[in-house]
Amino acid sequence: MRFEDLRLIEPLRRAVREAGYDCPTPIQASAIPHILAGRDLLGCAQTGTGKTAAFALPILQKLGSTRGRTRPGAVRALILCPTRELAQQIQGSFHAYGRFCEVTCAVIFGGVNQNPQARALREGSDVLVATPGRLLDLVGQRLVTLAGIEVLVLDEADRMLDMGFLPDLRRILAHVPRERQTLLFSATMPTAIRELANKILRDPVPVQVARVSSPVPSVDHWVHHVEKQAKPALLIQLLGQSPRMRTLVFTRTKHGADKLVRHLVRAGVTAAALHGNKSQGARTRALAEFKSTPTGVLVATDIAARGLDVKDISHVINYDVTPDPETYVHRIGRAGRAGATGTAVSLCSTEERNDLRSIERLLQEPIQPAADPPELSRVTSSVPPAAMRPFGVPRPHQRRLSSRRRTRRPGSQRQGVNS
Repeated sequence: MRFEDLRLIEPLRRAVREAGYDCPTPIQASAIPHILAGRDLLGCAQTGTGKTAAFALPILQKLGSTRGRTRPGAVRALILCPTRELAQQIQGSFHAYGRFCEVTCAVIFGGVNQNPQARALREGSDVLVATPGRLLDLVGQRLVTLAGIEVLVLDEADRMLDMGFLPDLRRILAHVPRERQTLLFSATMPTAIRELANKILRDPVPVQVARVSSPVPSVDHWVHHVEKQAKPALLIQLLGQSPRMRTLVFTRTKHGADKLVRHLVRAGVTAAALHGNKSQGARTRALAEFKSTPTGVLVATDIAARGLDVKDISHVINYDVTPDPETYVHRIGRAGRAGATGTAVSLCSTEERNDLRSIERLLQEPIQPAADPPELSRVTSSVPPAAMRPFGVPRPHQRRLSSRRRTRRPGSQRQGVNS
């Protein structure tokens, strides 16, 4: 299937072509026709599968076909998401795909001065991308009205609930019209998400392109069994011994992220931290540095990295193994986007063995151990020599974790819109 088969208008097809894409991803091919038909939709898709374009393209077509002057403070489509970074990325997608359409898009989020955002709202905007807290602030100040919403999108709904936004979502829903089209996207489908969907969606079309909580199929999984005190030295050696592009490292805490960045910088590694205690300016600078450095390292907490969409992330390293298996799936989804291959490496201490086993149960296969540098062998846990291989290098004649789900795409054709 090609984008021409989805009955998108020529300005959108032109924008997609100029972005370098020919074929829609599975979530785009499944969702776009239903959204164009005006149906409510419940979408379950992994990160990096192109779900932003799956709702941005049909929304742009719908609003563009009934173009009228938007009243100051009024919006026609509202996209809610959990983080500032994701909000900015979604706005960027609307600008990219709508470059040949007369549809305007504004973004609002907390942590920055509200005055520029208020000015954009006063000028009028067809599409508003927002985080819940700042949106409620501006609604309370009567700087924006939601009475004219035609399409409501909840993106990363599971993470919004994890972050405690459910009360804010309920307040926002009280301001939007009952007669609207509602699209809910989530990487996982826990009971709370299904209950929310039952309340706000009308006869929704379910679209699921991968099983709930399934890992990205183009990512290989490895584990180093290492005690906590040896993790910093092991990480530095791993970063230095394998050819790689950008690397995303996950820690459990904000303090741990800052501490690890200081250790890496002292060792000569270009690294920056991304977490909730950083100001918006510091977060923007960290992301800019990460994107501009071909072999840069970004150390992040889970919430701060949610919605992060950076090209050429070749490795995701779980410096701290997460106790939540579904969070592991979100983490490794940062690599292997849009069919590219990637490597996920976990540094697992004795205290984290139970967490690792929980992840393996969700994956339905064991994560294979990788080789440790010889100088660290005294502090790492013993691993049978036959099972040990260098960092990120597959074993010959042995099935990798993701091999049964791996699909190779032709190198001559780039597939899907990666946002």
